[in-house]
Amino acid sequence: MKKVILAVLILTFIISSSAMAATTFITIGTGSTGGTYYPVGAGLAKIWTKYVPDLKADAQSTGGTVHNIQLMEKKEIQAATMDNNYYNAYNGLLKYKGQEHKYLRGMLPLYPEPVQIMVAKGSGIKSLKDFKGKRISIGAVASGTELSARELIKAAGLDPDKDIKGENLGVGDTGSAFADKHIDAAVMLGALGMGGVVEPSTLGLVEFIDIPDDIIEKVIKQSPYWFKFTIPTNTYKGQPAPVKTYAGPNIITVTAEIPDDLVYLMTKTAFENKKDLVTISSNMQNMTPEGAKNIMIPLHPGAMRYYKEIGVIK
Repeated sequence: MKKVILAVLILTFIISSSAMAATTFITIGTGSTGGTYYPVGAGLAKIWTKYVPDLKADAQSTGGTVHNIQLMEKKEIQAATMDNNYYNAYNGLLKYKGQEHKYLRGMLPLYPEPVQIMVAKGSGIKSLKDFKGKRISIGAVASGTELSARELIKAAGLDPDKDIKGENLGVGDTGSAFADKHIDAAVMLGALGMGGVVEPSTLGLVEFIDIPDDIIEKVIKQSPYWFKFTIPTNTYKGQPAPVKTYAGPNIITVTAEIPDDLVYLMTKTAFENKKDLVTISSNMQNMTPEGAKNIMIPLHPGAMRYYKEIGVIK
C-alpha cells in the first residue's frame, strides 16, 4: 500500500513539474500608473493569461519607453508599450546613436499619442519661448516623454539643461505638482484623456497652449514618425478651443526571441478581446490590424503571420 501511495505521489510530482515547465512567463513593461500604458498593459496581460494556453503574463509599472528599452535589453521584460522612440532605439538615432537595438520587434499598433502642453494659470506662459527660467515637468527619468520634451524644447530654441528648470515627474506626479504650485508648465506625451492631464484641467489649474507650425515642422523633419495633430475642442474641461500639436504612434513591442507561435496567439487574442481593452481606455478603439502597416520596425514573424492570415498584409 505504501508503495502505491509513493508511486502516486511521484506521478503527481512529475505531472505538476511538467505543467510548470511548460508555462511561459511574459512581463510587459508599461509606464507610470497615472498614464494609459499601465492599465492597458495590465489588460493585455490579463487577456493573454486567460486565453493563451500555458502563458502567465503580468504588467510592470516603469518609467516609460526609454526605461522599457533598458529593461528589455537586460531581458527583464519580454514585451513593452512604447512610444515613437522605439524607432530611434531600433535604428540607433538621437539618444541611441551608435546603439542599435535590433532585438526589438513590432507586434500591436495601439493609438496616437499627442504632445500636450499644460501651463499653470497665472504663470504668464503664452508660448514655448516663455518656458525660459520656468519650472517645467519634462517627464519621468528615462521616459519617452523626457526625450520628446527635450526634442521640443530644443526645437523652440531653448536649452533644456540650461534655460529651464526641468522637473522629472511622472504622469500622476505632474498633476499633483500643479495642485501644489510646484511647477509652471508640463510637456506631456500620452493618450487623450490621460489621468495626469484630466486631473489638473478638471480642477481648473491649467490652460493649454498651441505648438506653432514652424516648430511642429522642424520636429517632424528631424523625426519623421511624428505627424500633425489637433486636440479637439472640449477634450478637457476648460479647453474651449482646439489645440495645435503633433502626435506619434505607440505600439506593443516584443523581443525577437519569443517563439513565433506564442506571439501569433498573443496578437490574435488581443484583437479578439479588443472590447475588454476599450473598456479600460476608449483610446483603444483606435487599435486596428491595419495600423500594423505603420509600425516602422520589423514585425515579429508571429505577428506577421496573423496580419497575413486576415489579409491586412500581403
